[in-house]
Amino acid sequence: MGILSGNPKDEPLHYGEVFDIWSVSMKAKGCVSVYRAYQYHAGDKELKKILGDLINQAELESEECDQILVHNGIAPSPALPARPEAKLEDIPVGARLTDQEIAYLIAADNAASLAACSLVMGKSIREDIGALFGKYHATKAVLGLKMLEMNKEKGWLVPPPLQVKRPELVEA
Repeated sequence: MGILSGNPKDEPLHYGEVFDIWSVSMKAKGCVSVYRAYQYHAGDKELKKILGDLINQAELESEECDQILVHNGIAPSPALPARPEAKLEDIPVGARLTDQEIAYLIAADNAASLAACSLVMGKSIREDIGALFGKYHATKAVLGLKMLEMNKEKGWLVPPPLQVKRPELVEA
């Protein structure tokens, strides 16, 4: 039996897995902080709910990734200080992010996170790491669909140029 057989949790992480898990933990901690700030700026209830879902997911990811790192003798990224609460009415209008801006930012961030999860899955040689990031990918796909539906419903979606008139096919 080789060193990469048996229980995946007992197998060593390769350097790419260590870097990716550490980076995802750090990014997730940053997302918790930034998404909380977005919640203070948001006025739309549905947007606030999605932000809450994103915060919960980011907290889960940082916790799970930190557990793997600690189990493997690697110090996780430091936690950020808790953000003080703010009320929407207290944020000056010129400094306030609009709901549409927040929706754009979280949709773009979620799309990048989907690609990052796919990358980690493809690089992993430990099945448990690949499966963990597959779980994150699936959750982010569901959240992305909710964001897309919300953006369409609220009129916030700005599509790229659409091909309205299709060229006629020429049969040879």
